[in-house]
Amino acid sequence: MGKTIALTASDGHKFAAYRADPKGKPKGGIVVIQEIFGVNAHIREVADSYAAEGYAAIAPAIFDRVEKGVDIGYDEASRTKGREVRAACNLDNVLLDIAAAIGAFKTEGLKIGVVGYCWGGSLAWVAACRFNVNAAVGYYGGQIIPHKDEKPKCPVMLHFGNKDQSIPMSDVEKIIEAHPEVPVYVYDAGHGFNCNHRADYNEEAARAARKRTMNMFAKFVS
Repeated sequence: MGKTIALTASDGHKFAAYRADPKGKPKGGIVVIQEIFGVNAHIREVADSYAAEGYAAIAPAIFDRVEKGVDIGYDEASRTKGREVRAACNLDNVLLDIAAAIGAFKTEGLKIGVVGYCWGGSLAWVAACRFNVNAAVGYYGGQIIPHKDEKPKCPVMLHFGNKDQSIPMSDVEKIIEAHPEVPVYVYDAGHGFNCNHRADYNEEAARAARKRTMNMFAKFVS
């Protein structure tokens, strides 16, 4: 359904992105922000799933500044690799690349939603606070806490799992306390519960979170 395209950030950096388009005119544009595993099969499937719902979707390869073509799985070696590449990323540069994906939809006159998973869930929060988009959704974003005092410019929704060993519930409670206006949903699930490539995949939680996410985008992005 999708294809690889090229984007250019405002500093001139050229990088890859995966784009999936619906049949007919898009309802809106969704920027899909990757986990630490690159724009891999799961992220491409996620982008395809939004296209199937009538949205154009772009997943920017935000690892390209460090290493091009990162596309890895979920075993321990892959996690180690993903953490190393992520650690080498500069947040300001990552945001330039996300901005380029947002800009691609703006030139098309589309309303824009941002959704991110894992590392991308945290980046979706930052994007909501710093860019002008119509809605943002973050799944199990473990690095929201350093940015919890920033104020979103658009409606935001967050999803977490209460069995997530990498995100303590105390962090989730701090986010809720700082932003009572933000709907935060906690599922009986672990980290990565939306990803059917992971051991922690939880079909019930994934389905419930997906329904809420799609309702959010239907309201603000369509």
